[in-house]
Amino acid sequence: MLLLSFGCTESYIDEIVRVEPGADVSAPEVNITYPLEGTLIRVVEDVTPINIIFEVIDDIEIESVQVNLDGTQIAIFEEFLDFRRFVKTHTYPNLSNGIHVLTIVAKDVSGKTTTKTVNFEKVEPYTPVYEGETFYLPFDGDFTELVKVTNPTVTGNPGFADGVIGRAYAGTNNANIAFPTINLLSPEFSAVFWYKVNGTPDRAGLMVIGPPDTNNPTNMNNRNGGFRLFRENAGGKQRIKLNIGTGSGEAWFDGGAAADIDPAAGAWSHVAFTISGSQAAVYINGQVVSQGSFSGIDWAGCDLLSIASGAPRFAEWGHLSDASLFDELRLFNKALTQTEIQAIITAEKP
Repeated sequence: MLLLSFGCTESYIDEIVRVEPGADVSAPEVNITYPLEGTLIRVVEDVTPINIIFEVIDDIEIESVQVNLDGTQIAIFEEFLDFRRFVKTHTYPNLSNGIHVLTIVAKDVSGKTTTKTVNFEKVEPYTPVYEGETFYLPFDGDFTELVKVTNPTVTGNPGFADGVIGRAYAGTNNANIAFPTINLLSPEFSAVFWYKVNGTPDRAGLMVIGPPDTNNPTNMNNRNGGFRLFRENAGGKQRIKLNIGTGSGEAWFDGGAAADIDPAAGAWSHVAFTISGSQAAVYINGQVVSQGSFSGIDWAGCDLLSIASGAPRFAEWGHLSDASLFDELRLFNKALTQTEIQAIITAEKP
């Protein structure tokens, strides 16, 4: 017969409770909080620490908890302040690249055991593929940018869908993602991405880096700096437009019908734009749809990159969340040539 004492109250030992043999009817419960099944760990280092977070619960008493990584024991716990519940964050210091198997084995005093296993991966650090590439967002099930391994502020509930390569960003109402622009702004700038347009709503922001609008803080539309790439209805099609702030004014790049994409086609289009100190151009599927001279972009106050919505910096005209699909977004610190854009399309095209 097993004798157990349950805690203390006001410095007195509680009554000893007898637990008859066979009263321990359940095996321990193991819950792993992190990593989860299929977790992808992305960092710039080849070797990184990982915090393994888990919980073990038993109906009578935990005897031991063993933590194994890839078949090797990395920790064992046999002493517990609360012998019915054990919550632990265990730091493993040297996780290397590759696929890993985490196994936690919990045993109670009656010999019952529970084993819980998750498979996860530490992905090799991304190496930029193209000259001048400063930002790469593949949207493969998460919103992690891979060049510097940064995560955005996520507004609303954007999702994922089948993309050109792997998964793609799937926009929804009142949703967008936003990154700080640290190390992204230069006198020359380019962006390329794949886009499957959804014509509802009939206007939306695609990508905006703009300054705050102190005169209109709740409905911003300061176009004196940065850029605004957006779309608007054009006879049932969607016309891609680019506006660039020069510091003292703005420059427009509207290709008219040449810049139209038909939502009814249900096809992926490749969208790109380039900015230099004296010229800008917009491309669709590698072809110039708008091009012209201007005095150069002004980046003053442009600390936020918004993707799949004009909000918050380009909201006054209703170019808000985009319900379209986005994939393989790359930014550059140079003005790409048409040949370079076409090479990217060739390498990635579905």
